[in-house]
Amino acid sequence: MCGRSSLTKTEKEIEERFHASFYSEELERYNPLPNYNVAPTHYHPVITNQDPDHIHLYRWGLIPFWSKDSKSGYKMINARLETLEEKPAFRNIVKTKRCLVPMDGFYEWKREGGRKLPYRIKAADQEIFSAAGLWEIWKDPEGNEIRSFSIITLQANEAVAPIHDRMPAMLIREQEHLWISNDIPVHELVEMLQPYPSDLTKIYRVSEMVNNVRENSPDLIDELE
Repeated sequence: MCGRSSLTKTEKEIEERFHASFYSEELERYNPLPNYNVAPTHYHPVITNQDPDHIHLYRWGLIPFWSKDSKSGYKMINARLETLEEKPAFRNIVKTKRCLVPMDGFYEWKREGGRKLPYRIKAADQEIFSAAGLWEIWKDPEGNEIRSFSIITLQANEAVAPIHDRMPAMLIREQEHLWISNDIPVHELVEMLQPYPSDLTKIYRVSEMVNNVRENSPDLIDELE
């Protein structure tokens, strides 16, 4: 599971990294950057296969188009790689609605004694990396749209496994344009997703302040001695 992440870079840094631009009205509406403690229901940058030249802000927690209400998004922050082509919420959109989810780290908790201690996990070779994601459009009874996304997860690599058995489907840079391409068979894209190399994964302890979703300061990503 991936239930908390961070994206602490500026708008300009993200645009330069992905060669795509934000829509200013979305930034003014949601003002999500920087975010040291991204949580489900937060609006977060994504780059979709439908519009790869722009960075949109979608809500974390995918709401299937057929849902009766938006509450299902709380249960669909992640999509398991192993069942993507089986689950009703994902089996069609994995073919047509894929996205990149930029981040510069994510958090997992390890139980030690009676406490769950938070760790920050990031790519050692990328200041900003992306996870493979899926997106969807849901309309409420009044016709208002909510655009949402889910992060694909897979089996943890050897570095992350002592903390948690799952991790986001982190992409190496050469895979990013493939994941949001509309010209590659979906089974090839799904097979492409593998645990990020352990030797390129950095992990360190962080403050327990991150446990509180209302906390959002640079102190959250500092490494504890």
